[in-house]
Amino acid sequence: MKYLIIGAGGTGGCLGAYMTEAGKDVTMIARGAHLKAIQENGLRMETTRKGNYTVPYVKPMKMEDYQEHPDAIFVCVKGYSLEDTIPFIKDTAKKDTVVIPVLNIYGTGGRMQEKLPDLLVTDGCIYIAGEIKEPGCLWQNGDIFRVVFGVRNPAEYRPVLKEIQKDLLDSGIDGILSENIRRDALKKFAYVSPAAACGQYYDVSAGEMQKPGEIRETFAALIGEIDKLARAMDIDFEEDIVKTNLDILDALTPEASTSMQRDIRQGKNSEIDGLIYEVVRLGEKHGVELPVYRKIAEKLKENYY
Repeated sequence: MKYLIIGAGGTGGCLGAYMTEAGKDVTMIARGAHLKAIQENGLRMETTRKGNYTVPYVKPMKMEDYQEHPDAIFVCVKGYSLEDTIPFIKDTAKKDTVVIPVLNIYGTGGRMQEKLPDLLVTDGCIYIAGEIKEPGCLWQNGDIFRVVFGVRNPAEYRPVLKEIQKDLLDSGIDGILSENIRRDALKKFAYVSPAAACGQYYDVSAGEMQKPGEIRETFAALIGEIDKLARAMDIDFEEDIVKTNLDILDALTPEASTSMQRDIRQGKNSEIDGLIYEVVRLGEKHGVELPVYRKIAEKLKENYY
């Protein structure tokens, strides 16, 4: 299997490092100072899971330099950069290449499928606390590293998806081939979206959300609204999603925050539209009142969008 990973940040970079260490054929698309540092020194990893080490034999390059035709493409960019990947994927993919987006934004696979009608585009999501610490160096905090992916329509299933799952597992990544990816991707979104919305609204990291009080109650209320929206979309989480996500929150280090918050803090483009405003639009589409999301969206629009 020949893999291409578009994006070498906290998600794509960790994915590429782990799979390369396991002997998989992986190329990562990167850019700027991060690309230059990896090319010169390898990819440095600082982790609470495996310690600090360098993967010297990764294959990073710019889009325009990539000439191969991969069997599988992991798309690990931010939502605002997604459109830029479409022409590149069209030029690079074979007819049987599988495209697996693992973005924070819910429904990405379906939107990409419309623009890549000749390819199989799954849905997917990733569980990892990773970020670029400095050019050429990634920081992975915590033990969790899970990739969940699958087809929206069972008729689209291909045996190659099992091969991809096996390669992830071989690489020390918890690869899950989902039988209900609409539910499982929304389950991930039901954590990251409320965390981003609550964290940005109050300008806090995980530590303040872990304490009893208004901030934690707001986080829980946002999760509850996603649960309400899921039921309107005929999706059953089959668990107490509020409790599940509070447990995830409580397992984080106090300084943990979402990438959306970090991007806004640094004056960069952010995924605020897909993580927050899109939830309000989905509520309107499905006839669901989401008062907490609406309040936060209206407040944030005054300042950020």
